[in-house]
Parts: sequence; structure tokens; C-alpha cells
Amino acid sequence: MGKFVIKQAKSGPMFNLKAGNGEVILSSQVYADEKSCRNGIESIMKNAPVAEIEDQTKEGFETVKNPKFEVYTDKSGETRFRLKASNGQIIGTGEGYASKAGCLKGIESIKKNAADSEIVVEE
Repeated sequence: MGKFVIKQAKSGPMFNLKAGNGEVILSSQVYADEKSCRNGIESIMKNAPVAEIEDQTKEGFETVKNPKFEVYTDKSGETRFRLKASNGQIIGTGEGYASKAGCLKGIESIKKNAADSEIVVEE
């Protein structure tokens, strides 16, 4: 089972969703306060399990409605994703993957782990 880990960044709290093996599979933005950070976690829990995948690496890709995972290629050629809530706001991002298959596997892990992961605060 995964867990959301809230930690203090330089300018405020943020969270990572970690898979059962401890790997970070999604990261948040930095929030103004812990309450806002927890609201971000609730949004991930609600949106990730139902979000479709929009594969922007394909030419002429089909646009899907929010919530969605946008899969794209970054400037360094790695495949990445960002999770958008139903209002279109980015609520989480993934690391760069060497292959699209790895990226899609990461998304599946998020869908599986997000809904019932515990929330812990890192001291």
C-alpha cells in the first residue's frame, strides 16, 4: 500500500505519493499551508482513480476531458505525466521516464495507490 508523505519545502508544505516499495510516483506543488496541502491530497484521491490518459506523445492525439493524466515528452526526451483535476488545474506530476511503458506503469500505480493511501507528516 502506498502513502502520501507531507514534507516541508523551503517555501511551504508539499507532498509525495510513494508506492508500497517507497518509490515516489507523484509529487505536488508547494502549498501555502498544510490545510491546502491536505486539500491537494484529497483531490488526488478523488481524481486519480477515474482519470483517463491523454497520450500527447502520439501525433494527432485525442483530447480527453478532465480529470486526466497528460503523458508528454519533455525537452530532454524523457516521457512524463501530469495529473489534472476536473477544473483543469495540475495537481500532481511524475518523474521523467526513459520509456513510455514505464510512465504508463507509474500512472497505473498511482491509480491503484491514490484512493486508500495513508497520510503521514514527515518531521
